[in-house]
Amino acid sequence: MSSGSDQSRDGGCACGAVRYRATGAPMIVHCCHCGHCQRETGSAFVINFIIESDRVEHLKGEPELIKTPSASGKGQMIARCPDCKVAVWSNYSGMGDKTRFIRAGTLDEPNSVEPDVHIYTSTKLDWVALPAGKPAFAEFYPPKDVWSEDAQTRWRALQDK
Repeated sequence: MSSGSDQSRDGGCACGAVRYRATGAPMIVHCCHCGHCQRETGSAFVINFIIESDRVEHLKGEPELIKTPSASGKGQMIARCPDCKVAVWSNYSGMGDKTRFIRAGTLDEPNSVEPDVHIYTSTKLDWVALPAGKPAFAEFYPPKDVWSEDAQTRWRALQDK
């Protein structure tokens, strides 16, 4: 399970100083409703396109990494444009810089991905309606229950690095 195909997807910040290309299908696309994501984005949720960092090419500029709190208590590194401060991706403590949790809204074509799963719905805003037919979890979930075999294999390969 993962949105999209093996296509390349370009994206970047609002001012254009940071540009990237993600090549290949995401391992999974999360729609996270946790309070941290709500506060950090100023929105009801964030959609993260999760892919190996070696599949993300920096086309222009380098984001600055800012450590912020996370639900796990271990923190996360948010990659932001040094000029306009838009967050383009995060790196979470579990995998560090081996993965990119790309903010789907920074893709040039954000409709090229859609959430595979909704997480931390226990803290979703009351007015947000979850789509029928998509897995949803009050907190996190066992990846083996949601991720495709291919995505699980790719994740395990990262753990071995």
